[in-house]
Amino acid sequence: MTNRTALDIAHAAMMAKDSPTTRMRFHERLADSELFLLLAREPSGENLDPVLIETETGPYVIAFDRQERLAEFTGATAPYAALSGRVLVAMLKQQQIGIALNPEVAPSAWLIPPNAIDWLAETLSVEPGETSARAESFSAPAGLPASLLSGLDAKLASAAGLAKSAWLAGVRYKDGQQGHILVFVDARPGAEAALAKAVNEAVAFSGMDGGKFDVAFFHASDPLIAALSRVGLRFDLPQPEAGAIKPVRPGSDPEKPPNLR
Repeated sequence: MTNRTALDIAHAAMMAKDSPTTRMRFHERLADSELFLLLAREPSGENLDPVLIETETGPYVIAFDRQERLAEFTGATAPYAALSGRVLVAMLKQQQIGIALNPEVAPSAWLIPPNAIDWLAETLSVEPGETSARAESFSAPAGLPASLLSGLDAKLASAAGLAKSAWLAGVRYKDGQQGHILVFVDARPGAEAALAKAVNEAVAFSGMDGGKFDVAFFHASDPLIAALSRVGLRFDLPQPEAGAIKPVRPGSDPEKPPNLR
C-alpha cells in the first residue's frame, strides 16, 4: 500500500501485534498528527460545532488525517477545522465523546472511546519536574527500548529550530544516582519547557519501565559537551530556512482548545 500516513502505519502495527507498546505508539501518533475535524457548520471564533455520530458506546466526533479522506467520506464540500490531535483530545477531555478516525476511507479506520481520550489527555498534560542534581560522569546509553529511541527521533525531528542538537547518554550524579540524560545544545531562549515536555512524552509513550531519565540544556562552549561527544548518541535537530516564520493557527494551543458548541 502506498502513501500510508503515520497513523496508518501505527494502526497496522497495533493490529498486527496488540501490546502496550503498539497501543502507546498509535496514541502518540494520534496526538502528533494534524487532524481534520468534520463540522456541522463553519467555525465561529473559537467555537466549533462538530458532526457527531451515535454508537452503542456514545457519541463520536469524526476526524481524518488527510483532507482528501474527509472529502471522500462526505462526497461534497464540507466545513472542517484543522487542528492537532493533542488539541482535539484536550477539547474532548471529560466530555464523554470519542473520536471516529478515518471511518470508511482508510485502513486506519478506528473508534477511539472516551476513556482512551481521557487517558491520552492526562498523559499529555503531565509536566516534567525539575532537579538541581549535578552530573559527575557520562557513559554510552544502554538498555533503552528501541521505542524510546525512535520516539525521541520523531519528537526532535518536529522541533525544528528549537535547538542545534542533542546528546543522549548515561549519567551518574554526584549524589550517586544514575540514569540517562538528553542534553540539548544551544536551545533557543524560551524553548526549554517545550523541549522538556516533548522528551517527557517520548519517554511516557515508549513503555520504558522505570529508570531515571533527565533533560538538560548546555551551551556548545560548555566543557561537558566534549565529554558527551565521546560517549553519547547525537541527534541533529532540523534548522528552519532563514526568515521562515511558522504561523500560529487559532486553536493550536492545547492549553486553550476550542470550545464545543
